[in-house]
Amino acid sequence: MATTSLRPSFTGARTIILFGVSPVRATLYSSARYPNVRYRNGSLVRPIDDVPGRQLTLGSRSVHTIANSETKNMRAILVKDGKGPAENLYIGEAPEPALGEGQVKVQVKAFGLNRAETSQREGAYPPPPGVTNIIGLEFAGIVAEAGAGSRWKKGQEVLGLAAGGSYAEYIVVPEGSVMPKPEHLSWAEAGAIPEAFLTAYQALKLVAEMKEGDHVLVHAGASGVGISAIQLARYFGPKTVTATASSKEKLDWLLSLPAGATHVANYRTEDFSEVVKDATGGHGADVVIDMVGQTHWERNIKAMAADGRMTVLAFMSGNEVPKVNLAPILFKRLRIQGSTLRARDVEYKARLVEEFSKVLPDLTGSEGDGKLRVYIHKVHPWNEIVEATREMEANKNSGKIVCEVV
Repeated sequence: MATTSLRPSFTGARTIILFGVSPVRATLYSSARYPNVRYRNGSLVRPIDDVPGRQLTLGSRSVHTIANSETKNMRAILVKDGKGPAENLYIGEAPEPALGEGQVKVQVKAFGLNRAETSQREGAYPPPPGVTNIIGLEFAGIVAEAGAGSRWKKGQEVLGLAAGGSYAEYIVVPEGSVMPKPEHLSWAEAGAIPEAFLTAYQALKLVAEMKEGDHVLVHAGASGVGISAIQLARYFGPKTVTATASSKEKLDWLLSLPAGATHVANYRTEDFSEVVKDATGGHGADVVIDMVGQTHWERNIKAMAADGRMTVLAFMSGNEVPKVNLAPILFKRLRIQGSTLRARDVEYKARLVEEFSKVLPDLTGSEGDGKLRVYIHKVHPWNEIVEATREMEANKNSGKIVCEVV
């Protein structure tokens, strides 16, 4: 096998791309100076950053160097082999993202865990085109860099949404995807807000168009999105909010919260459609927020009132229903709509963040007196990411699980 030696004359480069090679092994003059080498059996491999470089020739081989580029690395939670179980998560090094036009760079202090991240790690929910493979959909942190004319300034404390990349020391997101962190919230509390509350807000107000006086049914009530949806429903003035969960402990907790459920049902031991009918005097649920899917479908249809609206957010029990009776959908004039957030465009997310920001001042920690509260099951240092992820995947949490970057 031929060996190409890169000599000190290339000291302006930090990232080296070898292509037109089939195959080649590079011997680096200094592995510390040239930490990133990318080649793949004769095919050009995309550079880590987009800085134009220069092409050199070493004999019959081509070398592309990114000239005068100081590629900074950061720590991030990565996935061994690209996908797999929670045990494949580890803290490694990745290129620090560069600031682009209309973006803000944030030093991440805390991030919440979400089931969509498990789906990505398992290979079932790839990031949108152009988005980093680093996992993570929400964060809280400090503005590290902002472009000229930006409304954000270095040192500001913020929280925000991400299409990916929050399991890291730094993240770059569109300016409209972040909002100011209220001073009374801790980093962990702020990091637990964006994905859960914005998903719930979108599902209730923008999709299901919840109105004051509606009867609301929320599934997976003790999850991050579930408890956010319950509280937001109460915030907007419902007649009843019925929540489902899998244990008496979780149901008792949901009833005990200042803005918690008015009625509860254990979906394992009760027919929640009957609980809803009893709670609403036979009316049924005007709004259903469902993250469960298959096992709840038939009872959801039974529970819904005439002209009811159901927002489908996930399929925790499966996405196929063997037999579907369409008649109730027709005769009760039901509206069933899916809702996603990650793949929405930048402008949509900015509008959603701006609208949600109006209720953000009413959010406090669990010990506060806000109309809305952030409930955290547990805060882990991020080197406990495997344990934290297992905890979420085992449905052990009541509230959000959060990791702090330390």
